[in-house]
Amino acid sequence: MEKSITVTTLRKMKQDKQKIAMMTAYDFPTAQLLEEAGVPVLLVGDSLGMVVQGHSTTLPVTLEDMIYHTRMVSRGVRRSLIVADLPFMSYQITKEQAMESASKLMKEAGAHAVKLEGGKEQAETVRALVHAGIPVMAHLGLTPQSVHAMGGFSVQGRNLQQAKTIFEDAKALEAAGAFALVLEMVPAELAQTLTERLSIPTIGIGAGPGCDGQVLVFHDMTGYTSGYIPKHNKRFANIADTIRSAAAQYVQEVTEGQFPGEEQTPRLKPDELARWNEYLQTDKDDSPT
Repeated sequence: MEKSITVTTLRKMKQDKQKIAMMTAYDFPTAQLLEEAGVPVLLVGDSLGMVVQGHSTTLPVTLEDMIYHTRMVSRGVRRSLIVADLPFMSYQITKEQAMESASKLMKEAGAHAVKLEGGKEQAETVRALVHAGIPVMAHLGLTPQSVHAMGGFSVQGRNLQQAKTIFEDAKALEAAGAFALVLEMVPAELAQTLTERLSIPTIGIGAGPGCDGQVLVFHDMTGYTSGYIPKHNKRFANIADTIRSAAAQYVQEVTEGQFPGEEQTPRLKPDELARWNEYLQTDKDDSPT
């Protein structure tokens, strides 16, 4: 049996310059398939608010939503590391609130680690969680829970002041004990520098190839979603076309009476059929005329 992926595994992968692949998962069958494909880290992201629930941002996602989806993912995993997002306003108010939210994701849902967004202002919270034995993945650059404060889903760190802020935030989060850092939509040069200067793995999304690993949203990567696709995404499949084609064929076969066919149809055994017909005849004979 293969060994489970842990935060220690990721640290060693960085030391060995072995790239880390992380992908989002929101349910049992997807988690099973991704683990079978060899994805070492599954992120139950609050991106589910956009790609599963149909919201325009991640802000409406609740802690209960995250617990529900993390439970499903944890049932489908045997060795992959499960990281669950702390959703908007489930950790920003107090360290105690963060502790309670993170403990629910681990105790009730089966997460192995949590992820939170923010820089220096979250360092004390990260420190408290790590002190309590909760592994924390940090998240800098474009932080979707702050989309309105940032003015939209745009690249962060384009000028010197922004880059310095992200740089200092990253060092503060590393010092606080974060085991990894997601860098979302930051210039490749900045991500490369952070990857070289930090001892913890960096996981990029829209941050270029210089990070220690990459993360993509399952629905974007597989072509399950339609409409706007971020520039940094690469589609490795087109599941949406496959589903549309299959559904259209199903409708056609039902409409034309081709489905279900004989292969999908249960039948009575001959002796039971004979008894059934005999019963019907008796019932017919007893019917009032």
